[in-house]
Amino acid sequence: MDNVAGQEQQQQPLFGGAFSASLPPGSLDVSELRQVPDNQEVFVHPSTDQSIIIELLEYQAGVPDEASVRYHFDDVVGTSGGAEVLSQEALAPHLLALEGCRSAWHLTACQQVAKFNEEAKNEVRLHLALLRLPQYGTDLLLTFNDPTFIHPLSSSAARGTEIPAPSLPPWTVDHFHTFVRSLRLLDPGIFG
Repeated sequence: MDNVAGQEQQQQPLFGGAFSASLPPGSLDVSELRQVPDNQEVFVHPSTDQSIIIELLEYQAGVPDEASVRYHFDDVVGTSGGAEVLSQEALAPHLLALEGCRSAWHLTACQQVAKFNEEAKNEVRLHLALLRLPQYGTDLLLTFNDPTFIHPLSSSAARGTEIPAPSLPPWTVDHFHTFVRSLRLLDPGIFG
């Protein structure tokens, strides 16, 4: 079991037990609150706007490994603009628990984004990890959305005026890295 910032991260089943990973402390499964597409798992922090998204995407055979994480990043941010890539680096597949990962990449970006089509834009740091599984025709995209500035007029800013609940410290990039490194495939049947 990994220990990040003094808090244990427990192995959790994902996609009906086909995968497992160490999620950050206090992770809430969004599928218990609203519908989530079958190719995604989404978890949120209980008291911040942080989220982690796991997506099973079609393997992009025509995209070279070194351009693959940027390809998926561009797809995630779309035409919304206001996004800037800060860094991109290769991850060593041998450091991952995911067997059969042929190529792994990490990208960090900053994006100005509004919730619910509001005018007030929040600044969000995006951390993307792309784990490529060509043998299964899958690109596995892991995203950590970490707001760094909440606009005072954003609906997210109103969260601070609610009745205080026992607070959990915000997740860190180390929590995300532990999550990425711990991801395991338990049932290849998920790929059909």
